Amino acid sequence: MWKEIPVPFYLTVHFFEVLNPQQVLQGAKPVLSQRGPYVYREYRHKTNITFNDNDTVSYLEYRNLFFQPHLSNGTEDEYIVVPNILMMGAAVMMENLPKFFKILLSGALAGLKQKAFMNRTVGEIMWGYEDPLIDAINMIVPGLMPFKGKFGLFIDFNNSNSGLFTVNTGMKNISQVHMVDSWNGLKKVNYWRSSQCNMINGTAGEMWPPFMSPTSLEFYSPDACRSMTLVYEQSGEFKGVPTYRFVAPKTLFANGTDYPPNEGFCPCMQSGIQNVSSCRLNAPMFISHPHFYNADPSLVSAVEGLHPSKEQHGLFLDVHPMTGIPMNCSIKLQLNLYIKEVSHIIQTGKIKPVVLPLLWFAESGSIEGSVLKQFYTNLVLLPSVLDYLQYIFLGLSVPLITAAAVLMAMSKEHKIKITESLRLKAPPELIYANPSAQAESPSSAPCPDVS
Repeated sequence: MWKEIPVPFYLTVHFFEVLNPQQVLQGAKPVLSQRGPYVYREYRHKTNITFNDNDTVSYLEYRNLFFQPHLSNGTEDEYIVVPNILMMGAAVMMENLPKFFKILLSGALAGLKQKAFMNRTVGEIMWGYEDPLIDAINMIVPGLMPFKGKFGLFIDFNNSNSGLFTVNTGMKNISQVHMVDSWNGLKKVNYWRSSQCNMINGTAGEMWPPFMSPTSLEFYSPDACRSMTLVYEQSGEFKGVPTYRFVAPKTLFANGTDYPPNEGFCPCMQSGIQNVSSCRLNAPMFISHPHFYNADPSLVSAVEGLHPSKEQHGLFLDVHPMTGIPMNCSIKLQLNLYIKEVSHIIQTGKIKPVVLPLLWFAESGSIEGSVLKQFYTNLVLLPSVLDYLQYIFLGLSVPLITAAAVLMAMSKEHKIKITESLRLKAPPELIYANPSAQAESPSSAPCPDVS
């Protein structure tokens, strides 16, 4: 179960299409329409498994994604209007460079016929497309975009691993099982501005130590470049199996002003979004909950078409507390791009500064089928049967003990009656004779006084 997870996982992606791109260039509020879902079956398997001498095990976990047309509302060939991520990202990244570089970039964009918004297929946005802009940008500012070939938001997500995890086996201390010892050889990352924010805490997000308490759980997410803490919300059941539900606190993506421990993740904007540019090649990217759920209301009102709700956009983990195994989960995140007018780059028009949602996705899975049946039988049904049996045996023991006591009392009474019966039937001399006197010789018996 640990090497190849038998639980069916699904990646569900929703895109935000910009309905009024020309008006946005003139300073209007973006109007968005949610498209999808586009659903992918996700398979995970661990390789390079190495058990180390310090009671840890190292491994690489690969993900393979396969499009599921029957579960999707649309195909990968559908076109969607979204921001030109490379162009708009590069423009913001070059905002503080000398005017000369920005004029060069603007000329290169014109020559390549690049615009602020693009119309591309779902498959291209997800898995990559060739763009000569990458080479042009690197010619103007070498190293600004340190990659070649295709660009896609999920190009590193499929047929790839999430880094080398080394986790505890729990051989000497079961409370440490699954806890991350290092990631890519690091005890902490260097993306953020504080030691606390750079810490690698918790597990790899698949299992937790057994005998959990209803408080919180932690895991390290390479996708978010940070450790994340979820808090206990309520106890419940998943198909008969008892669970603890853990959810994201409002402080998860709060800014440093509203929640000082998050100061290390800054520079910050409004609460509810986290700047991940430091681990995304300095691109002006932000992560958040879908539809800016639990975020500052100003983020929602800056665009049209968002409708945040806990039921649809809140992430959760339902974990069996005795084993630490998730029974049902859905981790949801949204990718956002900060866009704005940049002086001397005419392609940015008069775009007003806005954190624009690009897409949101959910990685979801639940234990089902034979695995669920085995889990339920071994960890719920059998313990319940044994629990009932002890009360049954206790209930049976009471009448048994009572019967034994009655039998003992009856036996004792019967013995007394037999003894009394023998006394009544025996001759008086046997009943009252002194056994010690009967043992003496008759000649030695005292004579009565006759004088």
